This record gives sequence, C-alpha cells and structure tokens, in this order.
Amino acid sequence: MKQQKVCTNEYELEAWKQGQLLLGIDEAGRGPLAGPLVVAGVVFPIGYVNPDIYDSKAITEKKRDFLFDVIQQDALYFEIRCVEPEEIDRWNIYRADQMAFKSIAEELPCDVVLTDAMPIEIDKPVTPLVKGDQKSISIAAGSILAKVTRDRIMLEYDKQYPQYGFARHKGYPTKQHLAAIEEFGITPIHRKSYGPVAAHQMSLDLFGEG
Repeated sequence: MKQQKVCTNEYELEAWKQGQLLLGIDEAGRGPLAGPLVVAGVVFPIGYVNPDIYDSKAITEKKRDFLFDVIQQDALYFEIRCVEPEEIDRWNIYRADQMAFKSIAEELPCDVVLTDAMPIEIDKPVTPLVKGDQKSISIAAGSILAKVTRDRIMLEYDKQYPQYGFARHKGYPTKQHLAAIEEFGITPIHRKSYGPVAAHQMSLDLFGEG
C-alpha cells in the first residue's frame, strides 16, 4: 500500500513553540476560464494534529469533502473568500489573488502568516512557501476549503449552463470547454481577460455571429 504523505509542519511547530497563532492561506482556481477564484485561510489551535490534511490536489474528492467539515469544526478561525470574474478581469488574476490573500491575512487573528508562494506585505511576519500545501497543515487546510468551495460553486453553475460541462472540468480550458465556447459563446461567469475567451470575443467583434 502506498504510504500517505503528510505535512512536515516545521513552520507551525516553530510558531507554536513560541505560543504564536499561525495562519495558512491558499487558493483554488487561478487557471480556469470561468468561475471565481477562491481563497481560504485557516488558523488552527496551537499543537493541532491531523495527518489526513494535505495538499487538496493529492487527496480524493470524498476525503476533501469530509475534511472540509472537520477543518471548519477544528479551526480557531477560518475565512473563505470568492473573487468573481469581474474582479479578476479588472485587476488581473495575480493581483486579484494577492489582494484576497492580503485581506484575509489582515483580518484573521494570528501572529504569523504562511502563504502558498504568494508574497504579501502586511504588518505581520509572512513566509511564502513553494508547495506550501505539502509542507504546512494550515496552508493545506486552506487549499481544501478553497477547492471544495470552488468545486461546489462550479457544480451549481453546471446546472445553470449545462452545455458547457462545468461539472467535469470546473471551468478549466479542456477541449470540451473550448468547443462549448466556440459553439455557444461565453457566459457571464467567463473571465473575459483570459486568452481563449478574449479571442472568441474578438472574433465576434470582427466577424459577427455568423
């Protein structure tokens, strides 16, 4: 049987030894052409242990759904923030993502902040960690809250726009999704600043509907 990977939590352990509360922040949905970006932050009690909490992309949907409830029950504080396509188009995805990270870091009670590779400037110590969702239980918990929230939003959008297949690809630029854009056009939840969506709109502007 393949051994389950666990977060090393070296940053949590260091903060907790000093009696400090640590906030971990991660996101889901930077790459999709449609739907929101979701950013989530989690502060666990000092000394918290749960070996099942790991990078949301590396665990099953069933396990993510179970942990989604566990994390919210066990956390001292958590916040989930949705950044809508209009904001992404206004600011660009990186800036919109960074603003959401910063807002959560400023609002949640904590002493130190870990992010999944996102630099932010606030009046607290911040450490951006590459692959942070595999090193920090707090970042991993944020990744789970963000991904489960976003996936559920896209399932609802699938009911509203069934021809696009959002339940399967969650808005990512798959062949099916690109073909649907070509056939049915773009929806209000598409990110108009993203290449394939912008290109489709430009072709309509140049050549019309037919």
